[in-house]
Amino acid sequence: MKFARIKLNGELTYVKVSGDKGVVLSGSVFGEYSETDSVVDMNSAEYMTPCDPTKIVAIGLNYRDHAEEMGLEIPDFPALFIKPSSSAAPHNGDIIYPPMSKQVDYEAEFAIVIGKEASYISETEAYDYILGYTCLNDVTARDLQAVDSQWTRAKSFDTFAPIGPVIETELDPDNAGIRLLLNGEVKQKSSTSNFIFKTKRLVSLISQVMTLYPGDVITTGTPSGIGPMRPGDKVEVEIEGIGTLLNTVKEKQND
Repeated sequence: MKFARIKLNGELTYVKVSGDKGVVLSGSVFGEYSETDSVVDMNSAEYMTPCDPTKIVAIGLNYRDHAEEMGLEIPDFPALFIKPSSSAAPHNGDIIYPPMSKQVDYEAEFAIVIGKEASYISETEAYDYILGYTCLNDVTARDLQAVDSQWTRAKSFDTFAPIGPVIETELDPDNAGIRLLLNGEVKQKSSTSNFIFKTKRLVSLISQVMTLYPGDVITTGTPSGIGPMRPGDKVEVEIEGIGTLLNTVKEKQND
């Protein structure tokens, strides 16, 4: 099933999506919910981020083709970093180009949405703690990443983690095609079958470092082909079985 979160009559509401229609739900997909008789047209819906993560746990390197592109050795343990919840942005929302950066890059990523609290879980248990999967763009100020001793500033600007458009609950997470298009041109193309650390291992390992809460997001690294965006660009992250996350890059407006 596909779930989206939209703004409807001023309220945040989950819908079950089928094609271009969404059945309005009563309750939350992270708890108990029921279907209502209300149906909305998803073509005109105002999408919100599909969840409210307390944190976005990101993987620095998880595609073999990207490791080869960067000339990096295959790691024994995933390189973890955190993107703050304030960096989240919705489908059809803007990516704001920060004035202090001169190079802002796209990074298409497959993201895991946690469904219930997870701490010290095993790999065999991992799927029981996953609600579903979505698209994410790990936007990065590459020039700032190069000069800082760590990645926090480069990865943490507001709108630097577009997420959506939906959470897909029925998908093989380790065998999904992924692409990124910049102004309609394919820039990244791979498959999650190239993961170095498979989904259940990632969830298990991270849960042994930090407690994962419902709505938290694990974003699983980017394939080869990363590159810069400029204001005015339209960027799409496409993942097989989930859909397309679309965002527009815009300059920061003076307040």
